[in-house]
Order: sequence, then structure tokens, then C-alpha cells
Amino acid sequence: MTDIRINAAFDSGNIEVLHVEGASARLAIRKDRDSEFFQWFHFRVDGAKGREVELKITGLEASAYPGGWPNYRAAFSEDREFWGRTGTSYDPREQGGTLTIRHTPDAGMCWFAYFAPFSMERHHDMVAAIASLPGVDYRSLGTSIEGQPIDCLEMGSGDKQVWLYARQHPGESMAEWWMEGALEMLTDPADPHARRLLQLCRFHIVPNANPDGSCRGHLRTNAVGVNLNREWHEPTAQRSPEVLAIRNAMDATGVDFAMDVHGDEAIPYAFIAGFEGIPAWTDALGEGYAHYRHILERRTPDFQTARGYPTAAPGRANLAMSTNQVAQRFGCVAMTLEMPFKDNDDLPCAVQGWSPERSKHLGRDCMAALLEWLER
Repeated sequence: MTDIRINAAFDSGNIEVLHVEGASARLAIRKDRDSEFFQWFHFRVDGAKGREVELKITGLEASAYPGGWPNYRAAFSEDREFWGRTGTSYDPREQGGTLTIRHTPDAGMCWFAYFAPFSMERHHDMVAAIASLPGVDYRSLGTSIEGQPIDCLEMGSGDKQVWLYARQHPGESMAEWWMEGALEMLTDPADPHARRLLQLCRFHIVPNANPDGSCRGHLRTNAVGVNLNREWHEPTAQRSPEVLAIRNAMDATGVDFAMDVHGDEAIPYAFIAGFEGIPAWTDALGEGYAHYRHILERRTPDFQTARGYPTAAPGRANLAMSTNQVAQRFGCVAMTLEMPFKDNDDLPCAVQGWSPERSKHLGRDCMAALLEWLER
């Protein structure tokens, strides 16, 4: 029996092949460059049509979030359009923590990933398509460590300055699927929520704040191993030009509302984290933040407010994180949206778990909730 072939030499690919025998393989995830973070995987298996493959990814108790592996199911695709979930188990005692994926492909090639990838090629296609539409302005805010543009799409004629940005952590690809949904909604001339939002707001939308990490198959860092969401207090051109470019652009426009879009490895729900604990906290800001969360919870059963991160004590917020820094800097309502890598346990989907499609729907719902929030 011929051995399967495994390859990750492509955009956002990440896997190390330790051993292959027949349709079984022992694998490991490559760490982010100059970093100890690792969790994201994305690779292709060839030669397995009609054969059950057994893929064992080892050493995962040392990964960034070992709590992300229990009850997790790997994503797979045979056409790179539809991503389903397949049989997956986790044993923390086997070879330092082993995720075992079992799947029988119907085609000669099958891709596996931690979550459905959003490639840089798709990113460029999306940015080009949106930038060509009437009423949309494009600008590059700067460049990454490796010279990739920090793309920003702008639209709307209103006074409210709204900033939406995603993929500071590149392995959280659901964040850019969310962006695709939000952008499709905002540029739909038949959508009444979008038409009104564009009257009220000027949108500044950064679909991918970390293109280098995205292309390299990193989980959490840029090309020099820097976690961008810990750089917002003092970003530098040497370590974090991506953050410096975005924050400088925010300084030029001001910010009235901001959402930083992410994914969470362990918590099987969509939720929002806020800016409790900033020195500039006021009850009015807190009420505005709470009101947005409640609007979104009412609008979609894919969002909830009962579970999430613990809040910071008064005066103890980490101002190196974007949501805290933006709320402090501009006196505005800012928030971090988190979506699951696993599934929404309140509304599970056996076929796909949390998916690109659900991420896009949530993007649209977040924009409709923003309109209701603005007109409260």
C-alpha cells in the first residue's frame, strides 16, 4: 500500500511530518517564528481517496492553548470552498498531547486545518472587489515587517468614526470571514441597515492587521514573533509597524466606536470582551458597551453574554491591548469580539461546527446591531 503524501508548502500552511506509514502519519505543528506560540495547522493530504487516514498531531500539551483541544473537531475540505468537520479525539497523555484525526476522503486531495483558512489570495480578491465599488475608498495605512500593505477600506459620509479591524492574531481566520460578511452587508445597496449606517458613519475597515503572520501560518504573531495585541501602548516601526500604522490612522480620524475581531481556542461560544478597568472608565461608557452587547444578543442566537473572559479590576486594564488602549485614548466604546474555533455549544452544528458561513452572518448581525445602538 502506498504512503499518503502530506504537504504544507502554501499560503498559511503549517505542519511538520515526523513519520508516514501507509495511511497513517505522525505530525507536529511548527512554532511561530521567533516565538513559543503554536496551535494553527493547515496541510494537504494526497493519495488517500477512499482510504481512512489517521493523522496524529503530537506535542500539543505544550501548545499555546492546550484547553482548545478537548471536544475540538478538525476542519477539512476537498474543494477549498466548503469546510466540514471530521472525527477527532484528544489524549493529553499520548506523546505529550495528541490530536487524532480520522477521515476518509472522497477525492484524491483533502485539506485539513485548525479552522477554515482565509488565504491572502482571497484577502486580495476581497479588497480589490470592495475597493472597486461606488462610494468605497481604499488606502494603505502602511506596510508590515515584510512589506505587505495594511489594507484599509473606507466608506460612509457620516460623522461617527467607526473602526473595524481583524486578524491581529493571524491564526484566527474566522475574523476575516466575519469581515467578508460585514463588508458584503455594508456595500449592498439594497440593505436598508447599510444605507442608514453609511449616512451616520465613516467606516475604516482593516480586514487583516497581520498579513505576514497569516501567510506564514502563524497562530498569534507577526514575522518577528511579536503579538500585535500587546503592542498598542507603544508600537514601534521595528517590532510592530502594523499596529503603529493603524493607531496613527486612528489618531488622525478619531474613534467613536471600535471592534477588534478575534477567535478563541477554548471557549465554545461567541462573546464580547470590553474595556473594564481603564483609568478613563465612566459609567456612561460602560452603559454604552453593555447596551451594544444586549442588542446583539437579542438579534442573533449565535451570540451570548453569560460566558466570556473575566473583567479587569478598576485601574488594572492592560493598555497594551487594543480595546483598552482605544477606549482609553479616544474615550469611546471599544470591544473585542471573540468567535469559537470549536462550535457554539448553545446552537451546535454537527456538520460544520462554527464555520465561515456563521462568521459572515455574525458580521452582518454586528453591523445591524451597530445601527440600532447608534439610534438608541
